[in-house]
Amino acid sequence: MKVLVADKFEQSGLDGLKAAGCEVIYQADLKDEALARAITDTGADVLVVRSTNVTGPMLEAGALSLVVRAGAGYNTIDVAAASRRGIYVSNCPGKNAVAVAELAFALLLALDRRIPDNVAELRGGRWNKKEFSKARGVFGRTLGLLGYGNIGQEVALRAHAFGMPIVVWSRRFASGPAAAAPAGVPLEIAATPQEVAERCDVLSVHLALTADTRGMVNASIFDRLAPGSYFINTARGEVVDYAALEKAVKERNLRVALDVFASEPKEAAGAFKDPIVDLPSVYGTHHIGASTDQAQEAIAAETVRIVRTYKETGKVPNVVNLAKKTPATHMLVVRHRDRPGVLAHIFANLRAGELNVQETENVIFEGAQAAVARVCLDAAPPEALLRRIQEGNGDILDLQLVAI
Repeated sequence: MKVLVADKFEQSGLDGLKAAGCEVIYQADLKDEALARAITDTGADVLVVRSTNVTGPMLEAGALSLVVRAGAGYNTIDVAAASRRGIYVSNCPGKNAVAVAELAFALLLALDRRIPDNVAELRGGRWNKKEFSKARGVFGRTLGLLGYGNIGQEVALRAHAFGMPIVVWSRRFASGPAAAAPAGVPLEIAATPQEVAERCDVLSVHLALTADTRGMVNASIFDRLAPGSYFINTARGEVVDYAALEKAVKERNLRVALDVFASEPKEAAGAFKDPIVDLPSVYGTHHIGASTDQAQEAIAAETVRIVRTYKETGKVPNVVNLAKKTPATHMLVVRHRDRPGVLAHIFANLRAGELNVQETENVIFEGAQAAVARVCLDAAPPEALLRRIQEGNGDILDLQLVAI
């Protein structure tokens, strides 16, 4: 199995892929046309990327059957195009959760104690203890979380250790508090993101980027934060209306810490200009939330596990683009002797009847003398077709049709 790694990747991961018996092509700076050509020229079966965009034309350029996003999100991959071509898309959820949570909490403490300003003053040769002795402290202040996946839960653990009450909004709580909090962490569940904003002193965003969350954190939320509140975003720049945020900073005296921005350079280093970072009450970091040695090693190990499992079993851990429910309306259950030609006979008759198979499995009994085939179909076969299937092969023992 050929694996094309098109982004910077840990050596432990490269070694792990090779140990799994993969032929590894490591070209860490591929993007755009160069990546499309490499996919074609190498004939790679698997593509591993981190932040590189993977477009529909790239997916159509070669023989890929799996794309692994070596990270949590997968919004840089054209998942719809991959699904149309039957290409699995997988990711590494939760492996960078601790790293992002650590940065989110570091930003919270930096806001409260104005650590960057302290450092700047000292480096400028100025001692100003009177000014920088002013701080509110975080104990007893309410932390609001928008999103409660792996990262949100890690932030909650740390906030609880600092004595902060926690109020959360997440889609996972839409039908009630079904998803348990980490052990020992009490949560208050809010019905809407706006309610979280009304009830918190610090608002931290941990939403995945989807069509529904794009621009979700907007004026309707900022206007409900109390003046002087803290706002932290270590998720995705696109989930926040940055124009509304800038307005709220100026008019409501919000203190803000951002690891992600509305428009970020594609390169790892280069010029950057965003008006929001010029505001004195805004701190910024360089989209480094997941960038710790621990996180990158964990992501590399998970990527190796995904590829190894796919190579050895044909199954893909963490796959994100399989249908949750197919168009199947009926299941044909066929008990049969485990002999050659039985399944071919079934499928040939289904094809003749213009019935589409949505899912199928064939379960073998101990001793490999008999099996049960379960075939999910997009419509009910006529009685005559069912009779042809059952009577046309002597190794069919029984046949049932079940509506699903």
